[in-house]
Amino acid sequence: MAENFIETIRNQKFLFSFVISYTETSEIPGITFAGADKDSIKFTPPADAEYLYYGNCKTIDKIPMTPDGKPTPALLTKVALESSSIPHIVVNAGSKVSPQLPFIQTGLSPGKNISVNPAMTDSQISQAVDYGRIVGRTLASMTDCLIIGESIPGGTTTALAVMRGLGYKARVSSSIPDNPVILKNQIASMALEGVNSDNPYSVVAKVGDPMIPFVTGMLSAASEINPVMLAGGTQMTAVLAFASKIGFNEKNTAIGTTCYISDDETANFKNLVSEIADIPAIAVNPRLENSKFPGLRAFSEGFAKEGVG
Repeated sequence: MAENFIETIRNQKFLFSFVISYTETSEIPGITFAGADKDSIKFTPPADAEYLYYGNCKTIDKIPMTPDGKPTPALLTKVALESSSIPHIVVNAGSKVSPQLPFIQTGLSPGKNISVNPAMTDSQISQAVDYGRIVGRTLASMTDCLIIGESIPGGTTTALAVMRGLGYKARVSSSIPDNPVILKNQIASMALEGVNSDNPYSVVAKVGDPMIPFVTGMLSAASEINPVMLAGGTQMTAVLAFASKIGFNEKNTAIGTTCYISDDETANFKNLVSEIADIPAIAVNPRLENSKFPGLRAFSEGFAKEGVG
């Protein structure tokens, strides 16, 4: 199945859409390393976007890093895009800080901390899905294959809660090797206590983040036009889970990641994808353990192993 999808898109034109967003869940101590410290987290999505364009950042004075200096995975994405001559566009779908570059502005608000409040209202979810459909339909009509990536600190925790709320026995990856599984499970369980409906829109409203419904809308519309590659890890499985409830074209959809996600024993990426939908899951091995640069080797050691596509 993966081979067939790859053959379908071989030698075609690609467009990478980079969706940046934010959830206040990321401010819970210990939940994410997507930023040098708590105050830096909100700058990670726009800084990732700026790095892809400029090779440096405008909203902060250096590229996003973990507290101990591990670099953003935007490094790998930038190399992949430039070596393949793939154009890209940034979409702000709830980022707390806007990037200093041209982007598609959706007007969506950041998500709340799911451990204490509903992430969004049902109407905000509907709006995010609708706006995602508009953007997805437009971008898919401009290319042969639409690639969708994301940057939302704390997003693996909201993804975990969404998938469990939708009935899947999910385990998710982390931006650090020592995955804070217990903390994530506690937050997801606390958030799910407030869910009193089987309606998928209500589930995502209570325990999700703005990226999930927006990208779900993109996938729903874009996959009816051309092939779509969900680029990322366990956060994109949450998109897939929501999309399976509202509808999308499985024959035109694949999910792509690295072996650092697919082989992560603290998560269950492969099983999750096959449980949710009959689509190919494609994992590549960048062999970064052989790099002479410690920052690049860190990805193979489990740091910052998903995000930015």
